[in-house]
Amino acid sequence: MPQITPKILAFDVFGTVVDWHGSISAEVQRLYPQVDGDALALAWREGYQPAMQRVRSGELGWTKIDELHRLILDSILPRFGLGELPEHERRALNRVWHRLNPWPDVVEGLSLLKRRHVITTLSNGNIGLLTDMAKHGGLPWDCVLSAEVFRAYKPDPRVYLGVAEVFDVAPHEVMLVAAHHDDLAASRACGLLTAYIERPLEFGATRPKDVSPVAENTLHARDFIDLARQLASRGAPADEDAGG
Repeated sequence: MPQITPKILAFDVFGTVVDWHGSISAEVQRLYPQVDGDALALAWREGYQPAMQRVRSGELGWTKIDELHRLILDSILPRFGLGELPEHERRALNRVWHRLNPWPDVVEGLSLLKRRHVITTLSNGNIGLLTDMAKHGGLPWDCVLSAEVFRAYKPDPRVYLGVAEVFDVAPHEVMLVAAHHDDLAASRACGLLTAYIERPLEFGATRPKDVSPVAENTLHARDFIDLARQLASRGAPADEDAGG
């Protein structure tokens, strides 16, 4: 069976494209030096899936990630001695998610991948957040797609299949690029190709991740530059073979 080269590369963002832990930890440490920035960043992120589950279950109506992040933040601040933080500081801190820094390989890697593929986000982050993040980090997306477009959070199949619908391609012409095996497995069940990216320091240097390969993924790459090299070796997407 010939290798299939994707036309569309859809990228998970938090942890895959940007270093949420390092960015949040550093900002908290700068603003509130008495607070353990590492612990606050981890606690904030730990509330992410439970908050989305409240939307998935119907307990909450559709709620953007910005609003869920704020709900989580308000719930954890007392734990870190910041329960009296004024409203304007809470709003400003919540927007740290809009200015997360990309991993060192990302801008170069995306620029290489963009030459031969359409590159788009596919994140649970909302559109405004993802757009601000792209401006902050110089991320050269062709398109910004969010769960907000589909009114469903990953791993809902509507999100993965929605990419194929947006670009009018078959699911197997889309590759999800992510640093999370559960995200990749859910997209694979919808017929997408998958590429795992190693981000061993996603949760910080004290909590390194196991980045061992999983055989079911189409590709396993060290970083985005390595992914570009591997995809280049597979040849051009089918519609580009004849030129024109």
